[in-house]
Amino acid sequence: MATDPTKLSMAQALNRALRDAMAEDETVYVFGEDVGPLGGVFRITDGLTAEFGEDRCFDTPLAESGIAGLAVGMAMNGMRPVIEMQFDAFAYPAFEQIVSHIAKLRNRTRGRVRLPIVIRVPYAGGIGGVEHHCDSSEAYYAHTPGLKVVTPATPADAYHLLREAIASDDPVVFMEPKKLYWAKEEFDPGDTSRPGIGTAVVCRPGTDATLIAYGPSVPTALEAAEAAAQEGRSLQVVDLRSIVPFDDETVCAAVRSTGRAVVVAEATGFAGVASEVVARVTERCFHSLAAPVRRVTGFDIPYPPPKLERYQLPSVDRVLDAVDDLQWEDDQ
Repeated sequence: MATDPTKLSMAQALNRALRDAMAEDETVYVFGEDVGPLGGVFRITDGLTAEFGEDRCFDTPLAESGIAGLAVGMAMNGMRPVIEMQFDAFAYPAFEQIVSHIAKLRNRTRGRVRLPIVIRVPYAGGIGGVEHHCDSSEAYYAHTPGLKVVTPATPADAYHLLREAIASDDPVVFMEPKKLYWAKEEFDPGDTSRPGIGTAVVCRPGTDATLIAYGPSVPTALEAAEAAAQEGRSLQVVDLRSIVPFDDETVCAAVRSTGRAVVVAEATGFAGVASEVVARVTERCFHSLAAPVRRVTGFDIPYPPPKLERYQLPSVDRVLDAVDDLQWEDDQ
């Protein structure tokens, strides 16, 4: 049922999604480090403990593996836990639980046991954070069969994708771009017609080349497309939204329509999600490509100090340089 549109930041949209899910389903529990009375480092869970009680939204010890393990037990017993990994790199101690149990239990039990768990991971840079606070760890999860991996770029997608993730009977790693927490947008939380998990969207039309991005890189791609338009070049922008499952149909249709593509991602380039996107597009669209697919990614180094992160992150200039390399002279 549609409701009146409202303007929310991404942080507020995520908070609204959690609140609405908890109000509608008493089996939804939210827990993690400092998510209770404090409301989380980024205040995503602000007010949930006061509204639903400390039994439904509560703090845990500083033990990510324990948080994930507790979620497994709760999910096996009919609950829908939503857990927060306070920062991207803080999730690594929970990786064994996520890979060995959360991702595999349904397959191990031939479908008899399902794990409706949402693992919220604030990720990526752009906030001037230090090491362990700005990793882009999506490739680890995307490489793990049994996990869905989702990352919104807008408040509307943050709300609707999180609601769908919580309703899923399978585990979802929900990657939240930290630098977009304060981006605002007007949208209708009651709009049930929005595309769901597994669907990419074309968020800017274009005819000359396609920029493929997700999460924190989508605004960069849109800025690059706007800058290119000032120079007379029309760039299409595709927001993946869902890394796993991947929407080959939308992405490939977009690339075939322009014949050129650049993939933009903050994570390091080697063996990353961007590499997989390049491979899939090249395999499926080879005969439609006028030039090899290019990548613009973070460099293959540990995340740098805050004063240097602007060099690490994909920029409008780097994206436009990649577009310029798409063999335009061959069409002259």
